[in-house]
Amino acid sequence: MRDFSKAKRIVIKIGTNTLTRDNALDSEFIQTMANQVKVLLETGKQVVLVSSGAIGMGATRLGMNEPPREIQMRQACAAIGQPLLMAQYNRAFGQCGVTISQVLVTAEVLDHRKTYLNLRNTIETLLKLNTVPILNENDCVSTDEIGTAFGDNDTLSALVASKIDADLLILLSDIDALYDQDPRKHPDAKPIDTVLEITDEIIQTAGAKGSQFSTGGMKTKIKAAQIASNAGCRMILTNGRIPRAIERIIQGEAVGTIFLPKRRLGNRARWILHSTPCGTIHIDQGASRAIENHKSLLPSGVVSVEGVFESGDVIAINHHAKAVTSLSSVQLQRLIGKHSTEIKKLFGPDQRGVVAIPEDIVFIDR
Repeated sequence: MRDFSKAKRIVIKIGTNTLTRDNALDSEFIQTMANQVKVLLETGKQVVLVSSGAIGMGATRLGMNEPPREIQMRQACAAIGQPLLMAQYNRAFGQCGVTISQVLVTAEVLDHRKTYLNLRNTIETLLKLNTVPILNENDCVSTDEIGTAFGDNDTLSALVASKIDADLLILLSDIDALYDQDPRKHPDAKPIDTVLEITDEIIQTAGAKGSQFSTGGMKTKIKAAQIASNAGCRMILTNGRIPRAIERIIQGEAVGTIFLPKRRLGNRARWILHSTPCGTIHIDQGASRAIENHKSLLPSGVVSVEGVFESGDVIAINHHAKAVTSLSSVQLQRLIGKHSTEIKKLFGPDQRGVVAIPEDIVFIDR
């Protein structure tokens, strides 16, 4: 379970509270982390970093004792803090002779297939050039409220690990491990070494979000583990402040909690599963049984349509599956309950005769 000798591609997420000390970037810690990454590169591994901290750094530079709540001010803090953060990384990795690269991401980039593939290709190229890509949410231009799109970059790191087929995701946090109950409230709480499956009981152990400049918490880490699981990627959650945390993990030491994957979906299926749906199609029981048996979704089984979407968009099906639709919401409204032969009669012979094919339907809860 903890043999990472064959792990080629590793994503490391560093949380705000791990990066900072007394509300300022901890240069010594960043240098130590860079040194550990250098060792991984020397053994032929590829490393991608996902870093938090930009908003906190900007707020600190402006003399704020706590992060602002207004979205415009948070975006301004991100704009101020991001170059400060990257300057520290550039200095630390430069001392090791390692070139870094910066990639800023929004949820919209990952939701759209074309821009997602462009992002994937960019990261692949950067890794081939032996650089260490450092990713962060592009808070300055994100249309989502900051902190809701990815959740302190926990979710972003898992999505990145999924998109680039990483073998291992490491979450370096201020949390030692996943506990069987909240250790802040229960002194007898015990750390969990291995999570074979993320059950309802595991989800219930998640507490509230992080403190001060952090927006994440155990809930976002559990969500990250679920995303990584669908990619067949192992995930380790541990305290980034323990000595030589990265090296000890790679050497197989029992550090933190390891989450083991439950299934490995194909790349396209993972993109569908983790995309934000543009609308929802409600279907009857017959259609639901059909798609569970790996059959196409036909218009005869559609009961209602919510939202506005185009052909090729990702939509939800009864809130328990997602799919790439072959028809727009306007077209589907005209086809509700009708036989599939009506599709070509109404919209021409080139129109695909189903709502969604089995290969483009992914179940959320499996």
